Amino acid sequence: MVHCPECETTLEEQADVEFLDMDSTTGIFKTSKRFYLVACADCGAAIGSGVAGAV
Repeated sequence: MVHCPECETTLEEQADVEFLDMDSTTGIFKTSKRFYLVACADCGAAIGSGVAGAV
C-alpha cells in the first residue's frame, strides 16, 4: 500500500493523485517537452515528477 509522505493518505486510485502540467514556455525558447508534477489530491504535497514529449 502506498501512502502520501505528508498526510499519510492511502493512494490507491488515479483519483488519489493530481497530475499538474508545469508550464514549459516560461523562458525565451519554447521547449519540446512537458514537465509534470504528481501531487497528493488530499493535501497537495508533491510526490513525484516527470517529463513527456510534447507536440
